[in-house]
Amino acid sequence: MIRGGHVDLTVLGALQVDEKGTLANWAIPGKMLKGMGGADGPRCRAKRVFIAMEHATRDNKPKILKKCTLPLTGVEVVDHIVTELAVIDVTPDGLLLRELAPDATLEQVQSLTEPKLLLPRGGPKPFARVAFKML
Repeated sequence: MIRGGHVDLTVLGALQVDEKGTLANWAIPGKMLKGMGGADGPRCRAKRVFIAMEHATRDNKPKILKKCTLPLTGVEVVDHIVTELAVIDVTPDGLLLRELAPDATLEQVQSLTEPKLLLPRGGPKPFARVAFKML
């Protein structure tokens, strides 16, 4: 299914994403390495790639960078980044801050994001509320 190009979108975790949509999600130098896992197939064939990740490291260093420093999984493959603070679109012009969490500020999100964030006309929207119903 995945390698055949039949998947419209995939959601992956990430260690880092850069301003061009390049993804690093499989290795940290000096740490035990178990291999790339299943991320390589989905990222190469899905029509759209969403990243779900924490916005910063435990010591408040950005994980959204100008250029990834960890080993790469895919070059310019990410379309959207979703964190606990923001929803960011990867565009040819740069990273567009589409939505902001209710308790986050633009200044806070920018301070935890290495590249300069672009703003849509009218500014970022508040996070969309999604309700899930268990069947």
